[in-house]
Amino acid sequence: MIHFILLIAGFIVLIKGADFLVDGAASLAKRMNISDLAIGLTVVSFGTSAPELFVNLVAATDGKTDMALGNIIGSNISNILLILGISALIYPLPASKGTVWKEIPFGFLAALVLCICANDMILSGSPGVIDRGDGLLLLCFFIIFLYYSASIAFNIHNVQELTSSKSITVQKAVLFVALGFTALVAGGWLIVENAVEIAKKIGMSESMIGLTIVAIGTSLPELATSGMAAYKRNTDIAVGNVVGSNIFNIFLVLGATSTVRPIPFNSENNPDLTVMLIASGVLFLFMFTGKKNFIDRWEGGLLTMAYAAYIMYNIMKI
Repeated sequence: MIHFILLIAGFIVLIKGADFLVDGAASLAKRMNISDLAIGLTVVSFGTSAPELFVNLVAATDGKTDMALGNIIGSNISNILLILGISALIYPLPASKGTVWKEIPFGFLAALVLCICANDMILSGSPGVIDRGDGLLLLCFFIIFLYYSASIAFNIHNVQELTSSKSITVQKAVLFVALGFTALVAGGWLIVENAVEIAKKIGMSESMIGLTIVAIGTSLPELATSGMAAYKRNTDIAVGNVVGSNIFNIFLVLGATSTVRPIPFNSENNPDLTVMLIASGVLFLFMFTGKKNFIDRWEGGLLTMAYAAYIMYNIMKI
């Protein structure tokens, strides 16, 4: 029981740390005359992916690489099927033209590149390992995505709705950033250590608990951001925010993780990679069914039911 309590405490510390980091970094960026739009596409996207990044770095440094890979795959699946599904049930989600034709395909490319690296479909790959060379390749793709984000920063509206509106002093902003990073490290450590203990006690593998419990927990910032945006009808970039987070997760988080420590890949995870690829493809398809460039409520219902089926499939494998 104590491990469940500490796991929940870890998620609370982790999410609060991400909030502190976003508030502090956004305030500092505004004082440097960086636009709200650019802040939203960079600081907010990084903030919602920070839990996955720190959990994975802690897992990698501790040698728990199965959980690191499972966390990324599981988080990306839950982002599309669960978070966009629930958000669309609250209110239909529109997607900008750039999101439909650039970000969603880029997200599919990220999933495809991960499949290629994991299954050694490139000549430089190590057998059964996402190695440092693969990690550097993922980070190169991340730099390309950052350049793209910067190029469209001034063409997207309402990003300021997702950034901090607080006016705080420089000293307080720096303190928020420091507290945020500290909380992220502490929360990541609590989650990894206690998730492993829970996995051992209930007979789940580290990969499985990463795909489910840890993945959902680290996706809570995306759920809070997109769900609240849907509730407040500020849905202009809700889809783009989730897709951007998925791109961050693979290219930045997994790239950085595999650079720190090569990640062994078990072919038993290929069905989960396939679900991630299919989810990315279905999201693109949904942009042309029903109301064009929208995720309608019925589509949100289908996504949510698909996630429930995926979780049931994983439970049956235990």
